[in-house]
Amino acid sequence: MLIEILLFLILGIIAGTITGLIPGIHINLIGAILVSLSSSFLSSIQSVFLIVFISSMAITHTFLDFIPSIFLGCPDTDTELSVLPGHELLKKGQGYEAIMLTAYGSLAAIMILILITIPTISFLAYIQGIIKEIIPYFLILISVILILLEKKKFSAFFVFLLTGILGLVVLNLELNEPLLPLLTGLFGGSMLITSIKNKTKIPKQNITKIKKPKITRPLLGALIASPLCSFLPGMGSGQAAVIGNIISKTNRKGFLILLGATNTLVMGFSFISLYVISRTRTGAAVAIKEIIKIISLDILILILFTIFLTGFIAFFLTKNLAKKFSKKINKINYTSLSCITLLILILLVLAISNFLGLIILMVSILTGLICISFNVKRVNMMGCLLLPVIIFYL
Repeated sequence: MLIEILLFLILGIIAGTITGLIPGIHINLIGAILVSLSSSFLSSIQSVFLIVFISSMAITHTFLDFIPSIFLGCPDTDTELSVLPGHELLKKGQGYEAIMLTAYGSLAAIMILILITIPTISFLAYIQGIIKEIIPYFLILISVILILLEKKKFSAFFVFLLTGILGLVVLNLELNEPLLPLLTGLFGGSMLITSIKNKTKIPKQNITKIKKPKITRPLLGALIASPLCSFLPGMGSGQAAVIGNIISKTNRKGFLILLGATNTLVMGFSFISLYVISRTRTGAAVAIKEIIKIISLDILILILFTIFLTGFIAFFLTKNLAKKFSKKINKINYTSLSCITLLILILLVLAISNFLGLIILMVSILTGLICISFNVKRVNMMGCLLLPVIIFYL
């Protein structure tokens, strides 16, 4: 049985690599396909093996999905904020370091997750009811702080409100994967068009050995914020990163560590919350619940073992792939690459979210460009998710 578990773990890593590197191909899609096939074509496969596959795929994805976000400006639903500091470092020849900062954050998150699983299980059921009551006011406080930290406070408020209204409209439409055109347009498409307009040239990337980053401060923010976002509806690692950065203010590089850590921690905590309170907050957790219905302690231990082993493999896989990308990125005409990437994103949105999704993508790109023109931190565009969640809870 151990051999079969290791085989499905490796297959999951391969699948997570594919979903991580190809924008628009999300683990939620693979999970949904597995669920639909589990009662037919995959009925002969033990459910425990499918759980190992899904867990390893999900964790690998949290490591590798920063590569297209930073190198190509194609954000996933959990990596939209990495486009901003990551692309800035890429233009300075530090794209490899940007990727590795997120990878160090993710690897540290694996260790933290294993260490705090037992106290988390004990604490989770108790705090669930309390968090439900205070979360909208907590998010309002975070939003106000984000705006007040800006020099151009009115402009920041306008950006937050504009993207928030857009988010409210989009998330209330009957649309397949509404976050794909919304976030791709606001954070990816707008940045790609700006790069095309400015004829951005990517310098030779530095891939020499980088210094071990200081991870204490960003990890503290991730550790406090991630549990809040892992078992509450509408909350993901993007919001966790915003909260974590306010709790433990850090610089641009520290923020990338925080993003990597929250991305992985939110995924890990979603499995724990599935075991403790039977709530699903990620597509991977939903798929596991559909396959096995009730998570036992033995299954949770197997998932944690899978996460631990996958995390180390995914770290070195990310390191090697980041080196390959870094060696080639400056040899490519980045303006042409941006045009091709934008075209691929348009086709992906059209294929997944249909014509309505394409309209939303165009509106989101235009909104993103308007927000960029106000010259405030683009983290204020997270209003597209924060405002809908605040109104939902209120």
